[in-house]
Amino acid sequence: MPRMTGGEAIVDGLLRHGIDTVFGLPGVQVYGLFDAFARNANRLRLINARHEQTTAYMALGYACATGKPSAYAVVPGPGVLNTTAALATAWGVNAPVLCLTGQVPSMMIGRGRGQLHELPDQLATLRSLLKHADRIEHPSEAPIKVARAFQEMLSGRRGPVALEMPWDQFPAQAEVTPQDPLPTFPNPVPDPEKIAALAKLLDTARAPMIWVGGGALDAAPEIRALAERVGAPVVSFRGGRGIVDDRHPLGLTVPAAYELWPDTDLLVAFGTRLEVPTGRWGKMPAGLKIARIDIDPAEMRRLRVDLGIVADTADAARALVAVMAERRDPARAAAIAAAKDSAASRIQAIQPQMSYLEAIREVLPEDGILCDEMTQVGYVSWFGFPFHQPRTLVTSGFSGTLGAGFPTALGVKVGQPDRPVVAVTGDGGFLFGGAELATAAQHGINLVTVLFNNGAYGNVLRDQRRLFDGRDSGSVLQNPDFQTFARAFGVPSWRVEDAAGLRDALRQALAANSPTLIEVMTDIGKEVAPWEFISPGRG
Repeated sequence: MPRMTGGEAIVDGLLRHGIDTVFGLPGVQVYGLFDAFARNANRLRLINARHEQTTAYMALGYACATGKPSAYAVVPGPGVLNTTAALATAWGVNAPVLCLTGQVPSMMIGRGRGQLHELPDQLATLRSLLKHADRIEHPSEAPIKVARAFQEMLSGRRGPVALEMPWDQFPAQAEVTPQDPLPTFPNPVPDPEKIAALAKLLDTARAPMIWVGGGALDAAPEIRALAERVGAPVVSFRGGRGIVDDRHPLGLTVPAAYELWPDTDLLVAFGTRLEVPTGRWGKMPAGLKIARIDIDPAEMRRLRVDLGIVADTADAARALVAVMAERRDPARAAAIAAAKDSAASRIQAIQPQMSYLEAIREVLPEDGILCDEMTQVGYVSWFGFPFHQPRTLVTSGFSGTLGAGFPTALGVKVGQPDRPVVAVTGDGGFLFGGAELATAAQHGINLVTVLFNNGAYGNVLRDQRRLFDGRDSGSVLQNPDFQTFARAFGVPSWRVEDAAGLRDALRQALAANSPTLIEVMTDIGKEVAPWEFISPGRG
């Protein structure tokens, strides 16, 4: 058996599981781990950042953009707590992210002696957030515990996991038995009787509608085949964008689907929580039946439906196509086309945001990736930006994590270095992690960041003034000169006033082969609120 330090044993496990990049910020408790990174620098790239939160957001972006596992490493206590917003977001969007962290020395765990970065029960804290968390007590345990962490991360409903190791065990040496990846747990087999029952519902439905979420990202061909077989529109909100190309006659965004909603008699959901139609759209259509397909059995308890099938999306969609007769309904096809056209016309009222998104779409290639943020243009992108492929929108999903957009997009670009990546952010969210322009410059992460500067937490400001007799509190911002800010990091930048300026600057930025920043000057008072299209009635 080879003799390794604890850090080396962990690195060996990472390499065996296909990890070639780790995001990290070193500190004393994890010196032994980072030394193992250094000694394997020919096989493992380390990208360091200026804040722990960014290491986790970059790992999140990498996982979302590639569909592959990612890993980051930080010190325990305050260090790992700084990453929990990203971990919560990874949990929300089902991203396979591994958190590696340290612990106080072995003999001090649980004693409350005030050791550096000590928490009352760090492992319990992590277990409350993640699919799986464990402690590696000794180097000899590292291979199997790393393999188990990846097994849990990638089985069933994917999600983030964590491993901690005591400070003294990273540099400790022992004989270890290397462990190759363990097989993932078998996917549940679609119940043939339930598949037959759903096929019957689809066959008899007059106006069926399919919804897809992040759980269907790897089943685009199967979903498209099913939709075309039954002539049903496919709707996505955030996580499922691009599963069906928005140019496809059956690819619908939320505003178009809402126009068809009153006549819908069957809703079939694949890998989605269905939060929009069941939580935002008010009264259900009379006689509506709902069927859900999800790999997570717990989802069948979370929303009462007429038919629930525990299965992988691709497996279930294939099974349905195999038993469904092809349907042709010209009247239904015409209604879907009319809804698409009507919605495309109506959303043009959301200005100037739509003009900015149209400029980005014109310049960004089909396989380019857009990363959203909790900002006005980000909200409108959920329904106003056409997507043509899965994983070309990277989003914080229902977590709505302000400040996540820019650091997450850095990880997206690391994961997809040969594809154009554009991050849209606001002046408020950007400065959560704006110092990471240094990280982009240091590591040659050629991300294009489009910063919309309206001098406020715009949505909060608008809501406060609308709800509280014109008063606002804490939502108006005083910003630095972002052009000078970018130059301080050696990052090329542009300041523009309108969509035409954005279009020109974006072409230059994508050609620059450098991290770049485009500042778009906007006015919250002139931005039309998008919420009527996301939550009808909110206005």
